[in-house]
Amino acid sequence: MMVIILPIWITSLMDEPKRAKWMHPIFRLWMAIYMPLVGCPVYRRGKENFEKGKNYVVVCNHNSFADVPVSSPWIPGPNKTLAKIEMARIPLFGVIYKAGSVLVDRKSDSSRRESFNNMALMLEKGLHLCLYPEGTRNKGEEPMQKFYDGAFITAIKAQKPIIPGVIFNTRMIFPGRPKAWAWPNKIHFHFLPSIETAGLTMKDVGVLKERVRNEMLVYFEANKEGLR
Repeated sequence: MMVIILPIWITSLMDEPKRAKWMHPIFRLWMAIYMPLVGCPVYRRGKENFEKGKNYVVVCNHNSFADVPVSSPWIPGPNKTLAKIEMARIPLFGVIYKAGSVLVDRKSDSSRRESFNNMALMLEKGLHLCLYPEGTRNKGEEPMQKFYDGAFITAIKAQKPIIPGVIFNTRMIFPGRPKAWAWPNKIHFHFLPSIETAGLTMKDVGVLKERVRNEMLVYFEANKEGLR
């Protein structure tokens, strides 16, 4: 982190989308070195589902803190993620966190509204969005929690396609309890075929949300054992 803090800070001074286009290769290089060194190499599948010249709302399952260095850097193309503002206040790390994120104070209605506007703006600028529709880490026994509407409202309003992203094995690395240790394990990040939102309206949010969740859940259950 100390090595890349300077180039991240420099690129953070740029305007979007130039900032994200310069920053994404830095994040990607950092994680391409760091993750194998800590015994957690990342294997991707489904990159061909990203059509050149198009940007997407990528929705991912969320089981662990280990999802963070996997999701955004390994999406094929510059992107922004929605992140809680509290983490941006951490010294040094906060600079990196803020630079790659659309920040939101979940306790503030005005901040949540502003975050929707900022996410729409990022899509207009041609960037991908990386969102966790479960809202927070899944600490339960089920493979996925219920999904919230936000990611799907954003995709429909912008008329941008959704790509489901399924992450495997991160709960084995950071199981949540205890929080002071982690086990090395390979990680798989698979992108499913895109789901179009063209022509959909706000009336379709619930159906779209359940379709995406069901496709992710079916894929996860069908592949989890073979990817351990």
